Amino acid sequence: MASANVKTFTTANFESEVLKSEKAVLVDFWASWCNPCRMEAPIIDELADEYLGQIVVGKVDVDDNGPIVSNYSVVSIPTISLFKGGKVVDMIAGFHGKKKLVKMLNDQL
Repeated sequence: MASANVKTFTTANFESEVLKSEKAVLVDFWASWCNPCRMEAPIIDELADEYLGQIVVGKVDVDDNGPIVSNYSVVSIPTISLFKGGKVVDMIAGFHGKKKLVKMLNDQL
């Protein structure tokens, strides 16, 4: 079951929800047809729950939000980007599992 703590980011709210966020924001660039994205979805949900209050977690559907995908040079999915102060501070492309994502978060927080 998807976590209620995972936001949906779109071209309409990306600037206000991600770029202007006072907290670090973990962004999952994904698509519904992407098998590795579906494998990573429960991990993203867990991280949203485990890091609640510390970071914001959300998803960008690459099929519906082309301008965001282009702006951040997302060329493969899943791509997980960590934003702080409106800038990408870390990024992982492909499926890597929870351990690597936790390390990325802990290194940046």
